[in-house]
Amino acid sequence: MGAESMDRIGLRRKPKQERSIQRLDLILAAAAKIIAQKGVSAMRMTELAVAAKVPIGSVYQYFPEKAAIVKALFDQHASAIQAKTAAMFRDVQSLDQALDLVCATIDWYYESYRDDPVYRGVWMGTETDQDLLRLNIEHSGRVADIFDDAVRRLAPDLCDEEMFARTYLFSHLIGAVIRLAAVSEETIARRMLGEWKRVIRASLFAASGSSAA
Repeated sequence: MGAESMDRIGLRRKPKQERSIQRLDLILAAAAKIIAQKGVSAMRMTELAVAAKVPIGSVYQYFPEKAAIVKALFDQHASAIQAKTAAMFRDVQSLDQALDLVCATIDWYYESYRDDPVYRGVWMGTETDQDLLRLNIEHSGRVADIFDDAVRRLAPDLCDEEMFARTYLFSHLIGAVIRLAAVSEETIARRMLGEWKRVIRASLFAASGSSAA
């Protein structure tokens, strides 16, 4: 991501003193509550300052605009997902187990975030801003790297450019499927997830070139 993009969505300054860290945490906690109630688009910086009980100048001291707040919250969730995924795949012993873990990850992801209005709001907010959308894509790439590392250890002969493209694609689509399921009625959501897991089991480790281009 370019410097210009980071200027508008990155932290203006990183707090070092305990008081500054606590103030930043207050701002993010207040933002999370507002996003859970209203969504990203309805959040106003002045409203946020009031909710966090800090001067409006303190908000802008850290965040140049609203998109930077969304990024900070998104980074928290993305880091947790990446850590969870890395832990799940660290000791995988076979490709069959890897498939089981991918499907278990989908269930965990869905169960964790279906009833989390903050994450849903932040996630939806990333789709309305090009710089934030790239963050989501970069997150998919990092999750794909974790899975690709596991496959490389288990079956290095499968690790070609096509497999990497496939894991990258599947990583991003997992997020998209869960996002759709999270805003759907429970019964249809479960069916969609089941269908997606069947696609993964049938296609993820299919031989290269086995399907039509």
